Amino acid sequence: MDLEKFNLPRYLATLPLFSNMRDEELQRLATGCQLRRVERGKVIFRTGDPCHEFHVNVLGQVKLFVISPTGTEKVVELVGPGDSFAEAVMFMGVPYVLSAQTLTDSLILSIEKDVVLREIGASPEFALRMLAGLSRRLHGLIKDVEAYALHSGVQRVIGYLLGDDNLDETENASQAITVSLPVSKAAIASRLSLTPEYFSRVLNELETAGLIHVDKRDIHITDTARLANYQPR
Repeated sequence: MDLEKFNLPRYLATLPLFSNMRDEELQRLATGCQLRRVERGKVIFRTGDPCHEFHVNVLGQVKLFVISPTGTEKVVELVGPGDSFAEAVMFMGVPYVLSAQTLTDSLILSIEKDVVLREIGASPEFALRMLAGLSRRLHGLIKDVEAYALHSGVQRVIGYLLGDDNLDETENASQAITVSLPVSKAAIASRLSLTPEYFSRVLNELETAGLIHVDKRDIHITDTARLANYQPR
């Protein structure tokens, strides 16, 4: 991809955060954007770095993580293509509270705080979309806390494979699907607050039960309804 020919206003218009903005607004917003390639394993920012912008993952995979005092890494969120991150910290005016690192070769778009604040001041509708995006992020974090507190490790893995938002519908809809893990099993395990060993044991248990077939990063689910209703012994 030729970054010089990348149409920033057109791409911004595809993001929910910037939908319905006028062409001139998108053009102004694009003046505060920086698009760059980031190789796999590179740190985008670290905990404690000053935050003057937020980011959109255009292509690739990014992990947001913290390091405990004992040196253990905890993945807080896996950021896929089209997802934004660090908006809340930018508005708070505090340093980054998490670190971000690419898990694959990625294309990262950074959007300066000043240009965002300018558009918020000019457009109440834009401000409401920003609030909606932050609310969705908060709702996701609340669901994570609920899952860690109330769901077993097996339930967390099943919820991840089937998609937590669609789990209730899946319980009554039987179909065969394939889920491709976007990142390593270790990263997903950390995201689910599980050890890699336990995550692998759960996959083995589900495979032994005839519910899935593991082929490297491809998880073939033979019956989504059976998997959704599975109760470990």
